[in-house]
Amino acid sequence: MPNHDTVRNHKHLKLFGTLLHDPNIWHLNRHSVAGAFAVGLFCAFIPVPFQMFIAAALAIVVRVNLPISFALVWITNPLTIPPIFYFAYKLGSWVLQEPTHDFSFELSFDWLMVELGAIWQPFLLGCLILSIITSVLGYISMQLLWRLHIIRYIKRRRLRRLRAKKKREQQSMDKH
Repeated sequence: MPNHDTVRNHKHLKLFGTLLHDPNIWHLNRHSVAGAFAVGLFCAFIPVPFQMFIAAALAIVVRVNLPISFALVWITNPLTIPPIFYFAYKLGSWVLQEPTHDFSFELSFDWLMVELGAIWQPFLLGCLILSIITSVLGYISMQLLWRLHIIRYIKRRRLRRLRAKKKREQQSMDKH
């Protein structure tokens, strides 16, 4: 994970000025992590280049963990983009009740101009649906996992304290 100074001094992030000094975008707590998952997962399915900068901007504006938001957009990477975006297209076609068109995906400008013209509505709808569903699920999952972690920690701490108390009582009885 990049350090704070590297991110603060990044040429594309300088436009946020002092907002990058907000400690909330660097700290790890239940709300900042859950919010970062929501932001990062939402941005991961936006079909534009440089989703990381959109995620960073949103994380700064809504004051959630910036590095986690920034990193999560890499769920969609050059290896995963074709199957994820094809699924988004199929999902959008299903919701719109449109027949799907057979095509082969190519990451080229010519392909975008020809094929995307025919499939843009179901594709973008599918991307929006995936963005919303994954961001909500990511937020809820992180809230629940964090809460579960805290509950387990409290139970372990109580057990340690109970054992220490019993040990002290036993030592006290041994002395008498």
